[in-house]
Amino acid sequence: MFSIKKKIYIYILLLLSLSTFFLRYLFLSNKNRFLNNIYFNLPILFINKRKCVNYDSLIKKYLDDTYSLTLIDNNGNIIAEHNSKKLRLPASNMKLLSTAFVTSKFRNFDRLRTSLYIDKNKNIYYLRGSGDPDLSLNDIQQLLDKVKNNKIININLLEINEKLYWPEGWTSIDRVYKYGSPITQLAINSNSSRYININFLENYIKKYLITKYPKSIVNISILDPNNISLKNLSLVTEIRSNSIISLITLANAESHNFTSESLFKNASNTWSINNYKNLYYWLKRKGLPMNGILIKDASGLSRSNKLTTNLLASFLHKMKFHKNHEFYTSSLSILGVRGTLSNKFSNASLRGKFFGKTGTLSNTFSLSGYLLNKKKIYSLSIIQNSKSIDKINVFNLLMDLHKIDKCN
Repeated sequence: MFSIKKKIYIYILLLLSLSTFFLRYLFLSNKNRFLNNIYFNLPILFINKRKCVNYDSLIKKYLDDTYSLTLIDNNGNIIAEHNSKKLRLPASNMKLLSTAFVTSKFRNFDRLRTSLYIDKNKNIYYLRGSGDPDLSLNDIQQLLDKVKNNKIININLLEINEKLYWPEGWTSIDRVYKYGSPITQLAINSNSSRYININFLENYIKKYLITKYPKSIVNISILDPNNISLKNLSLVTEIRSNSIISLITLANAESHNFTSESLFKNASNTWSINNYKNLYYWLKRKGLPMNGILIKDASGLSRSNKLTTNLLASFLHKMKFHKNHEFYTSSLSILGVRGTLSNKFSNASLRGKFFGKTGTLSNTFSLSGYLLNKKKIYSLSIIQNSKSIDKINVFNLLMDLHKIDKCN
């Protein structure tokens, strides 16, 4: 005879098992966007493993220990994996996570703003940016044209401390090249070899105003935005960026480092600190496998990042339930069609059948995204960390994966 206490335990276990089954059935079999988005935001991940001999044979054919792979089918079954929980340097595949975070924090057609304010009591102007990657000198001129003529013109440029220009793990070599340009709020020609720093901008603004108002005394100062409150200032005018979804597309399809960092800093309100815990805990709250994961930037240029293909593929699968999944998918590069994947592989059978991102650093190549096979959408992540990177091998594997119709 069971004691009453044991019976209660049994009832609780039965209830929990039935609840899990019910929730899985409710969310995964339902095409309602509202319910799907609830599942996306719950700390639950419905992922099973399924033995597939035909996929296993492909892994043995193509992958050695320098690779990791995770493939999840349309129903949330891991049908192929190889070193899937091994921590790897992901390169730009990090953008898949950070841009999804941005998608969840902004509306698709929100915009970043570069604004000119004035303290009317002191007649001091303040120029504040938000890291618009398309901000140009013409935009700056448009803002400055709203500055009124005065005997003394005072303008404060609000810019973050130089110590925050680069995230942890960006090497001194990276910082020399355009892909490693500093992440600043008043960046001009970001991610370009013609990047204009704040000191150049200071001199440019001063010369422009002196030319415009030759009888005026022009004073330009650079201040930390954290020390300035905008509460008592009046907005004079502003420049708006392209829409957030356009900027996310720039970050993903074209792998634009500055844009991915700027978007994340705006979405997480972390211009005053290089900290990516918001992204880490956002992923963890989705029930995703975060054991040992290290996130040190939003773009993947940091050599301190550590991800697994298990995390990336699981995230991509769960992202299919996000209310803005269509917008998110539309921001990705398309194999043989658009972005960094446009010229990667010439096989006609795969053209337009893979939406995702590549990632490239020294000793690293990664490829993660959605593989379309008939009406099914597979979530895939492959990372190779090696001194002998073989990209062709990865795309040949992708082609053979696409040929398989079902799990055997």
